[in-house]
Amino acid sequence: MYDYVIIGAGIVGLSVAYTIQKKQPDAFIAVLEKEEAAALHQTGNNSGVIHSGIYYPPKSFKAAFAKNGNRSMITFCEEHEIPYEQCGKIIVATEEKQMASLQNLYKRAQDNELTVYWLEEDQLKEREPHVKGVAGIEVPSTGIVNYKTVSDKLAVLIQEKGNHIFFNEQVISINENDEVSIKTRKQTINGKKMVNCAGLHSDRIAKLAGYHMDMQIVPFRGEYYQLKEEARHLVKHLIYPVPNPDFPFLGVHFTRMIDGGVEAGPNAVLGLKREGYSKMDWNVKDLTQVLVFPGFWKLASSYIREGTAEMVRSVSKKSFIKSLQKLIPEITENDIEKAPAGVRAQALRLNGKLVDDFYIVKGKHSLHVCNAPSPAATGSLQIGEEVFQRFQES
Repeated sequence: MYDYVIIGAGIVGLSVAYTIQKKQPDAFIAVLEKEEAAALHQTGNNSGVIHSGIYYPPKSFKAAFAKNGNRSMITFCEEHEIPYEQCGKIIVATEEKQMASLQNLYKRAQDNELTVYWLEEDQLKEREPHVKGVAGIEVPSTGIVNYKTVSDKLAVLIQEKGNHIFFNEQVISINENDEVSIKTRKQTINGKKMVNCAGLHSDRIAKLAGYHMDMQIVPFRGEYYQLKEEARHLVKHLIYPVPNPDFPFLGVHFTRMIDGGVEAGPNAVLGLKREGYSKMDWNVKDLTQVLVFPGFWKLASSYIREGTAEMVRSVSKKSFIKSLQKLIPEITENDIEKAPAGVRAQALRLNGKLVDDFYIVKGKHSLHVCNAPSPAATGSLQIGEEVFQRFQES
């Protein structure tokens, strides 16, 4: 009998296990993962940003998890000699009509008690000589890391303490009575408490446990290009546009990677499979669940123009380049090449509204992390703290 059984060995599930292990050293913990190794989906296809929390409403989970997670993630990397860099982020207003939004973002940073710097046009040019903009915000605390490397270290630390990680263990049923009985395709595992950190399948795991919600996970594929080596000098920080208030994603941007590369993107298009990383990947069950879900059509009707632009960027390199040239005009099609895509698990409500914050559902002996969008990797250790605290209060 385990004290805690955690479903999902992405960075959130592993961080929850690691945090519980630190808080309750005598706890016996099992982590179940359907794949053959840890962090193969959202974590392993993450752009690797250690976020600051500048975008998020004060007092939201996102703001708290990002700000505190930034510090805890960097501390973890330093303690375990994992390469990271606080290279900073610059958010750019490329035209005057974006200035009000940039000023609102600057105020939000102050409300979230972040150290940021307002950049006039000449100051922006000093920091990013190739960027075209009328003003910007510099966020020094933003960093980069490889979250797969972090996850692999978490897995080692969990197992060193005698706790278990079971791979190739897909959960097929859950019975939650006096204890939690979890059946996989290979065995039945019993635990006193369970945590659902199944990411792209978190809603399905919650449903297996008997919890039906007014939301569903909808996969959005983010497609990237990367700068060729000879063009990497064009980017010195992470470079982001001012977020479009009419669209729930951040827009295409430039992300330096810890291995020296620079990614450009992503767009955001509907994934035809929950773990579909190419345009040709599709799954009948996954696609049908999206198409029969009323919330999807309500969302789609609200963002027809923006959604169409995202799809055009998906099939047209020329269109993708035009988006990038708004930030760096001198970049050309010859400067970029295709990079691996990622899939974002986005919780969507029946009314067509995106679940905009972390969404944790309490069960009888379980907690279900049913929406863990960006900055989940940054805040993963803080999510572990939150989960442990909620169990103590129950």
